[in-house]
Amino acid sequence: MKNTRIGFIGLGNMGYHMATHLANNEHSLVIYDVRREVLDSFEQDVQAEDILKAHSPQEVADEAEIILASLPTPQVVREVVLGERGVIHGKKVKTYIDLSTSGQKVTSEVGLALQGRGITMLDSPVSGGVPGAQKGSLSLMVAGSREAYERSLTLLEHIGKKIFYVGDEVGQAQVIKVINNLLSSAALAITSEAMVLGVKAGLDPNIMIDILNASSGRNSATEDKFKKSIINRRFDYGFKTDLAYKDIKFCLDLADDLEVPMWLGSQVEHFWRFAMSQGAKNQDYTTIIRYFEQWAGVQVGNEIDQKS
Repeated sequence: MKNTRIGFIGLGNMGYHMATHLANNEHSLVIYDVRREVLDSFEQDVQAEDILKAHSPQEVADEAEIILASLPTPQVVREVVLGERGVIHGKKVKTYIDLSTSGQKVTSEVGLALQGRGITMLDSPVSGGVPGAQKGSLSLMVAGSREAYERSLTLLEHIGKKIFYVGDEVGQAQVIKVINNLLSSAALAITSEAMVLGVKAGLDPNIMIDILNASSGRNSATEDKFKKSIINRRFDYGFKTDLAYKDIKFCLDLADDLEVPMWLGSQVEHFWRFAMSQGAKNQDYTTIIRYFEQWAGVQVGNEIDQKS
């Protein structure tokens, strides 16, 4: 596969690092992003000899049989694939691997349209955030043709360490991904609330996190986010509030479609909607602890606390 040119569309916080891992593993790339300066920066940073910079998704699909894409919203996914200069019009593409979290509806729509043109789609959202993308240690959930999955596995292993084949129906990986993200955002919110309570009662936040991580209260927020991005007040985890809310909404919308009551999930969605209404949309999603801090009149950690 190293003799085959790989396409990569979307060099954002996640995609930039994933494409870097592919280049560092000696893959020839053709890349595209709406920001030309990002393409130039990537070429300079990676310093690989065989990188082409395309001017549209279609140009990527004219050059590469296999394309990976990491895109922010379902609207962007639809435009990149089905738009006037979209992937679907490419002359060479045979396999399209979507690493985005786009929800089941759009993913299924795009997969069906590509199938009509003889292009195989793998639905492969990722988990692990920017740190996982940087380390090449993401978790990948993959749905679609098992043959295409097995054919692409070596490629996916360059960007992820834990890869799960979910099933042969495009869109199934989106289901588990939005369920995962609902749980992740719920953990961040409830842990923020609990940490504020502990600090208000006089506890050291670093000691709290150490105890929680050695006890049954541990979760993705205690294990990963608090010491890296919250207690030190950096708020730089690399995932914006609007993207977190988007994924929560995908999960709640899916539950509505399937007539599954989400008593607690609905309360999580209400809180994140509140954060959006207060101007947190473009802020790192770890900043949501500030609302709990304001209500309680305390602060969890400080800028000079650099414990990790």
